[in-house]
Amino acid sequence: MIISSAAIYYSSARFRKDDFYNRLTNRAWSTARLLIDTYGNDAASVRSIEKNNPANLHKEKIIIINYLNDIIYSTDDNNEIEIKNDVLERARLSHLVRYKEGSSEVLGVLYTSRSARYVIIAAATDTEGFAHLHKLRIIMLVVLLMSLVLFFIAGWIYSGRALKPISKVINNVGRISVTSLNLRVPEGEGNDEIGMLARTFNDMLERLEKSFAMQKDFIANASHELRTPLTSINGQLEVLLLKDRSSEEYKNQLSSILEDIKSLINLSNRLLLIARTSAEGPVSFTGNIRIDEILWQSRDDILKFKSNYHINISINESLTDSDQMVIAGDESLLKVAFTNIIENACKYSDDHTVNINLNQNGRLIEIIFKDNGIGIPAGEINKVFGPFYRGSNAHSIHGSGIGLALVNQIVRNHQGRISLVSKIGEGTTVTVLLPKGKVG
Repeated sequence: MIISSAAIYYSSARFRKDDFYNRLTNRAWSTARLLIDTYGNDAASVRSIEKNNPANLHKEKIIIINYLNDIIYSTDDNNEIEIKNDVLERARLSHLVRYKEGSSEVLGVLYTSRSARYVIIAAATDTEGFAHLHKLRIIMLVVLLMSLVLFFIAGWIYSGRALKPISKVINNVGRISVTSLNLRVPEGEGNDEIGMLARTFNDMLERLEKSFAMQKDFIANASHELRTPLTSINGQLEVLLLKDRSSEEYKNQLSSILEDIKSLINLSNRLLLIARTSAEGPVSFTGNIRIDEILWQSRDDILKFKSNYHINISINESLTDSDQMVIAGDESLLKVAFTNIIENACKYSDDHTVNINLNQNGRLIEIIFKDNGIGIPAGEINKVFGPFYRGSNAHSIHGSGIGLALVNQIVRNHQGRISLVSKIGEGTTVTVLLPKGKVG
């Protein structure tokens, strides 16, 4: 507003000045034509004609000087306008000179007749023009002050309205805590930045709520699973201490307690592994490992303790080079994953048999584990990869429900995929896909 006001005032002042000098020039030429061309230098006649001319300007003074610098006509009776030689010379050279003397605006203009050249000095005061400029200054100052007040009020109102959605978001976010993650921020109906922020925040809350729920379930299930072997150990020890027993009875009881302790250790190790792999997420591994060697090692480790298991491994004929079976990964983690899949396949099969087929699928290595076990109900296939979930038809067989959740996390950390197909009474097929490639 200040810049606009200054520009308007400056333009008005320039217009006033140019308009006044144009009128002053016209008055100078009009008088010169009347004196020189009409009345033949009869100054008295011209003065009497111009005395009551309505076109006269305020405090108008006109002086006409010939080429000898003699004044042949003048209305400056009090000699208020000083005749300067340099002004005359400049007027003759440039034909027009403008300057100010006191309150009067003066110009020197060259007039050429058929017989000679004359310099006309004209001066007047633009009282009306300056009065208009003074009024314009007052009006613009009042408008500026009123506009600033209106701008402040409008800005306060509209900024309040603009920030109101943000205030709502802040207030709603302030009410959300660990115990109220189910609350959501109103998203509104618009697609502006506030709506996008609210949707993004709600998506984050959704993920946090799921994460907290999973953590809560995990802790509850882990506590339950740990309590079972600990309760069993505690009960057996209490019974053992009730009376003296023979060495054979002590050995039998201690063997049972040892089995429970081993089960507890195994469960603790799996819980630590699933916590570790969940925290890591997909990573870049620095070691090269061969999938076929991991499978054979897993088979040998299982058969040391479960000699009645039958683990058959076959390698597709298309895998003719050992480099085709190399991936970047963690050997111990993959061995845990394969061991869990093999143990589940044998444990839930009456013949304790699993058939493993290793082949390639484009840029991926495909490992298929197939058994003839009890199968998984169709509605529960997508749930078995959750921690501590066990099929409804598997409760009679000892297990913790951690195995497949751990396998799924390890495969995902290796940027692979795992899928499961199963039918009740016909068996289960687990397919693991891992990307081929070496480190370095």
